[in-house]
Amino acid sequence: MKRRPNLMSRLFAAIVLGSFAVFAAAQDREQVERRVQSVGTLIESSSAAKQIESSGVAAARERRDNARLIHREAAAALRADDLGSAAKLLDQAAREMMDGARLAKPEQVAGEKHKRDFETRLESARALLAAQQRITREKSAGREAQDATRSIERQIGEAQAIAAQGRYEEARPVLDRAYLTARVSIEAMRRGDTLVRSLNFASKREEYDYEIDRNDTHAMLIKVLLADRKDAAGAMPAVMQPFTEKAAALRAEAEAQARRGDHAAGIKLLEDSTRELVRAIRSGGIYIPG
Repeated sequence: MKRRPNLMSRLFAAIVLGSFAVFAAAQDREQVERRVQSVGTLIESSSAAKQIESSGVAAARERRDNARLIHREAAAALRADDLGSAAKLLDQAAREMMDGARLAKPEQVAGEKHKRDFETRLESARALLAAQQRITREKSAGREAQDATRSIERQIGEAQAIAAQGRYEEARPVLDRAYLTARVSIEAMRRGDTLVRSLNFASKREEYDYEIDRNDTHAMLIKVLLADRKDAAGAMPAVMQPFTEKAAALRAEAEAQARRGDHAAGIKLLEDSTRELVRAIRSGGIYIPG
């Protein structure tokens, strides 16, 4: 005959099993508490959170906001000792964050930035085109200015057509050409009116700063307009180099004169430098007003 466990043995077994159950429950709670903290970090300060925040992608931010709400519900479930619900909610919150991070993936973030940069530059180019057209009318400017207007309009249209296909990085250089061509045309027309030009400057230093900016504009125009005309080694076409080298030497001399306080001499040297840049651009096969 089998002996039945006595009352003491049954009591001891119950105590042991109960202790294991309490220990297991405590362990489960600790795990959920740690997960509440880790998911909170994921939502608020992780690399995924920073990616979503900087992306500007509305759908990605919406997923993060959803994750926050679900995370708060999970924390409330934990406080109510509903560990099962808390665990499920935490899984949901983490999934929402991961979905948001995918929506804000780096290539999409970069694409949004390229689009914003293009639209900002487009607005500037249009504003300069409007100014160029207005000055052309005011001064009854001749064929050079009118040709420049048509060139700027064509370049803006070409840039918009490329951008419409989502190719913002390819559209940007075309738009830069329009922007810089408009600047050069405006400056060329303004320089034709010596009286207005002389009244616009309070000092030789101010006029020198203007010429520095004009020289910089032409140097940038060379980089943008003729970037695809460089040889395999990355150098400018040989026909252009004498002009660009002379322009650089004149610019350096102008800056030296300005450091000595002789801004009038610096202005003359800068004007000569800019003329060399215009010659360089034209020798490369691109006509600009100058």
